[in-house]
Amino acid sequence: MVSIEAELRAEYDRWERDQARVYGVLPYFLLAVSALITLVQQVWRVPVPVVPVLALSAAAALWLLWFHTLNPRWHDNRPLMVVYYVGLLVLSANLVVIAPWYAFFNLIGYAHAFRYLVGHWRYAGVAGTALIAAASYLGGRVGPDDWWAWLVLGLITMVLAGVFAHFTEMALVRNVRQKRALAELHVANAKLEAALAENAALHAQLLVQAREAGVLDERQRMAREIHDTLAQGLAGVLTQLQAAEQTLGDRPTSRRHLTAATNLARESLTEARRTVHAVEPSVLAEARLPDAISEVTKRWAEVNHVAAVLTTTGHARPLRADIEVALLRTAQEALANVAKHAKAGRVGLTLSYMEDLVTLDVRDDGVGFEPNTRRANGSTDGGFGIAGMRHRVQRLAGRLDIESEPGGGTAVSATVPAIGVEGAR
Repeated sequence: MVSIEAELRAEYDRWERDQARVYGVLPYFLLAVSALITLVQQVWRVPVPVVPVLALSAAAALWLLWFHTLNPRWHDNRPLMVVYYVGLLVLSANLVVIAPWYAFFNLIGYAHAFRYLVGHWRYAGVAGTALIAAASYLGGRVGPDDWWAWLVLGLITMVLAGVFAHFTEMALVRNVRQKRALAELHVANAKLEAALAENAALHAQLLVQAREAGVLDERQRMAREIHDTLAQGLAGVLTQLQAAEQTLGDRPTSRRHLTAATNLARESLTEARRTVHAVEPSVLAEARLPDAISEVTKRWAEVNHVAAVLTTTGHARPLRADIEVALLRTAQEALANVAKHAKAGRVGLTLSYMEDLVTLDVRDDGVGFEPNTRRANGSTDGGFGIAGMRHRVQRLAGRLDIESEPGGGTAVSATVPAIGVEGAR
């Protein structure tokens, strides 16, 4: 678009320069042709008043030179150019009277009417030029018996010249509009180029920000996954090893704790590898979400010796992988918090499938805590586990609610959109 606009402007400017050169030379050329034809008539012994012809030709040349050529700054002075044009018609009429071949020079009156006059004055100039042209057709002199012929010829010439003048004026108006449109297009293109440059800079900035956001998001994902797999697994292994140490005198019990620690270490290692490769948890890869949470709950209850049960309501259906992972990790983190802090005797989990939402509730009858207590870092969000749960859920346009009070147990509720595997709700 920019290159086309530039080509159009260059072509228009070139056309205006060519037109200006032609208009600058044309009056002198027509004057010279008229004078040459008039003087050559003497070869055929046609009487020509040489002195008046040369004198008026010189006067016309000087008139043109002074107003038309040497003082272009006067061209926009309309009253002054009306004086110029009237003087041009007077000189042209006198030349036609004494030498009809100056009808060629008279043609410049049509061009200069549109060059230096405006509005109806243009058509007045065209009419005056047409009357002088009609007189040239009659030999330059209009006698008492020729006036009617002069009027008829003048009327016909004026009509024809007026028609051409009208089309010329339309062309001039079109040229002015095109020039204005090109100027507006140039301004628009300049703004467009500036906008494109600004957009390119913004695009580059957005790419940098997106890259930084991607790196940050991946770091947060790895931090959450490490916390939910390795950290929790190592905490469980440590708990089982401590229990085994305390029961060294009871070999069956000690062996049971060591076996549990081994299994936890093996499962944590498997989950860590799947996390590195960004694969869904193994328990989800082998079962549906309700079964996966039920299996996690069962293992947790066996390891921690706390009664825990999962209840599923609504129509259980496959959900998008990231939604199921978020709910599973929320269940794991909530159960881990119960084991570390709640001292609960019973835990109940409820997985509720609704038309547009799916909700996971984890309730315990433990010691509870004050959710709004400000921590040392100034946060009221709890530890990293709670912050991780909330971030997982919020990334899915969901919400995490925690209700608790000292001595009253704790309820964790995660609600996310129920988007199916095909993208349908």
